[in-house]
Amino acid sequence: MATDIAFALGALALLGNRVPLSLKVFVVAFAVIDDLGAIVVIALFYTAQLSVWYLVGAVGVWVLLCVLNRFFRVMSLIPYMIGGGLMWVLMLKSGVHATMAGVALAFAIPFSHKDNDRESPSHNLELFLHKPVAFIILPIFALANTGIVLGTDWMHDMTSANSIGIIAGLMLGKPLGVTFVCVIAVACGICRLPSDMNWRHVAGAGILGGIGFTMSIFIANLAFIGNAEITNASKMAILLASLIAGAIGFLWLKVWGRPERRFAR
Repeated sequence: MATDIAFALGALALLGNRVPLSLKVFVVAFAVIDDLGAIVVIALFYTAQLSVWYLVGAVGVWVLLCVLNRFFRVMSLIPYMIGGGLMWVLMLKSGVHATMAGVALAFAIPFSHKDNDRESPSHNLELFLHKPVAFIILPIFALANTGIVLGTDWMHDMTSANSIGIIAGLMLGKPLGVTFVCVIAVACGICRLPSDMNWRHVAGAGILGGIGFTMSIFIANLAFIGNAEITNASKMAILLASLIAGAIGFLWLKVWGRPERRFAR
């Protein structure tokens, strides 16, 4: 779980039963999709040089793993871990960011829809990785990638076009985008609001979506390689916008987050 998702869920946890359970599920769902979208952006726009044959090799390994899953129902994690390692190397050699290999591998590993199914390799892997990722990998990532330097002109850096754009994107773009897409999906009949949610809940979730740490800082490091000053200013803008978005989202849902009492149709 990325740190931004954890902070958003932390804000919802503080609200307890004052917000509907379906809202928490919704926040987790769109936050995960948001991170996946960021990974796709990294793969598409931050690839300096593409090696087609390495990329074809990585795709071939992924197809092979999917065949083992879908047609042969291989439930052992060993071939998926070996294939995942090979796919990571090939993806790295191709020039596409290697994080795409992890995303692709997640779709290839067998998953059971049954709760607590011990035969589900995906579920077992999740349980195995949860504590090392939460207590070791994410803290190291946060410490290694944040590294903000507060200089005497940090206030001036916050008023630059780059910083204002980042703050506007997280504080305005996220809530407007989440709400607008949900309105379109409901209007088109693709989905409907849960019985205990209303549009104020969706707007509040969108505001919490402005909490951006992991992928926002990751992209900032890739976007401004070689320019430490702009990278530092971008990180400060991300953290400032995240803090404000988290506070506003928490207060918004505290005031207007009561679950709806209508019955589902």
